[in-house]
Amino acid sequence: MTDISQKSASDLRVSLPHACDWCPRACGADRSGGRRGFCGADDTLRIARAALHFWEEPPISGERGSGTIFFTHCPLRCVYCQNATIADGTVGREITVGRLADICLELQEAGALNINMVTPTHYAEHIRVALADARARGLELPVVYNTSGYETVAAVRRAAGFADIWLTDFKYASAELAAAFSHAPDYPQVALAALDAMVAQTGEATFDEVDGEPRMRSGIIVRHLLLPGHVEDSMAVVRLLHGRYGSAIRLSLMNQYTPIISPEAPAAKAHPELLARATDEEYECLLDFADDLGVVDYYWQDGPAAEDSFIPAFDYTGV
Repeated sequence: MTDISQKSASDLRVSLPHACDWCPRACGADRSGGRRGFCGADDTLRIARAALHFWEEPPISGERGSGTIFFTHCPLRCVYCQNATIADGTVGREITVGRLADICLELQEAGALNINMVTPTHYAEHIRVALADARARGLELPVVYNTSGYETVAAVRRAAGFADIWLTDFKYASAELAAAFSHAPDYPQVALAALDAMVAQTGEATFDEVDGEPRMRSGIIVRHLLLPGHVEDSMAVVRLLHGRYGSAIRLSLMNQYTPIISPEAPAAKAHPELLARATDEEYECLLDFADDLGVVDYYWQDGPAAEDSFIPAFDYTGV
């Protein structure tokens, strides 16, 4: 059993950029001097929750749960974000890098299948240092890099020392949708270049068994969330990814879109379809398309996936 009784009394050394270019926004913020970047992060480390999470794909969560750490702030800012309160910085508690290392060990003690870092890039250096400390103290779990897909190739390569599994989104094939919904018209080409780098870095997926269930040890799962009224764009995403990568990635086609956008928001007025959930017919259409295309091994969601259970309470559990 790992000894986690001795908490770090002081922080570990972290090097932050004077002109931040860690994400595609390349906002140039002096984060080492305490300036906030486009994402909202400065020189501090903030998280909103650290706990076992049971709603990821089967080889990530299994029956034990994924040791999920939700970081505050995000460089993408999707108008429909289900984690909006942490993405915009409303919720988040400052911790030290030493405390992050402790949390990883606590999640391992709780039986987690992995350490799942959610929206980690703006804290990548904090995470690298924390994981090195945790590894030295007995952490043995694979690390999941859980990302929106809006990553630079350089960021993917920097994560090579600690990211075992890429759990990445590919949100849009359309630059117009990416601009309207995530303020990032360059999302399709940026995400594609990042995914190329992930595939080159990671290779074919590997698995072991825990309690008789398969657990992913390395590899790539690419998530795509079906948005209401935009099944054609979802089909374009599936066509692109399957044609480009084949079995090098595992697709996860999701229908858990939960409309939280205000009817008064400009995006809702321009795109009123965002005020409703995707229909069963739209989702079946997407799954049928994947089948017809020859995608034979992918994850899909059954039943009422768009429920509040998929949105955890950001109440500082485990922080």
